[in-house]
Amino acid sequence: MCQHQPACPTADSADREAARLTAHHPEQGWSLLCNGVLLFEDTGELLPDGKIIAPHRPLAAGRVTTAA
Repeated sequence: MCQHQPACPTADSADREAARLTAHHPEQGWSLLCNGVLLFEDTGELLPDGKIIAPHRPLAAGRVTTAA
């Protein structure tokens, strides 16, 4: 898919999120990368082959609360 030089990482590589933006819709909460990966604002991903990558936003230790 990518026509950039050097080419962007493929959708199945570990650094797939480093690919260039093709479309960015923050009002809808998603972005499309040139390798076909859909990134969501919750850090989840949808790969071109339909595989789902669960959100992987790190939790800050100081912000974790426990319900009583």
